Amino acid sequence: MLTQLEVNKSVTNTGVKIFAFKGELDETNVDTTFPNIIGDIGDFAHSKTLFDLRELTYLNSKSIGYIADIAQRTEDGGGKFGLCHLSSEVHDTLDLVGITSIVPVYESTEIAVTEMSK
Repeated sequence: MLTQLEVNKSVTNTGVKIFAFKGELDETNVDTTFPNIIGDIGDFAHSKTLFDLRELTYLNSKSIGYIADIAQRTEDGGGKFGLCHLSSEVHDTLDLVGITSIVPVYESTEIAVTEMSK
């Protein structure tokens, strides 16, 4: 049975693609979720992508790998990638594996969009 997960995409007037996650990222949905997101990002050259994780309650190790891959591809393409609104549990998990030291983490969507639009 698939774990409930919603991912809503929006784009700001400055071209920042925001993916808002709600639910859990686990083995039942990670391999369908991230390829779709990567397809939506498209060409990573100069892309600006923000993951809003305020309603994400769990993420597994494979989803962390996808986040690291997207961060690396974005950096290689001269783009910007960030995370915002991390719950304490999600923040602790990402901090433990070192993601928060390589990917910018923002307190709010507004701050993230402002910084990423520069």
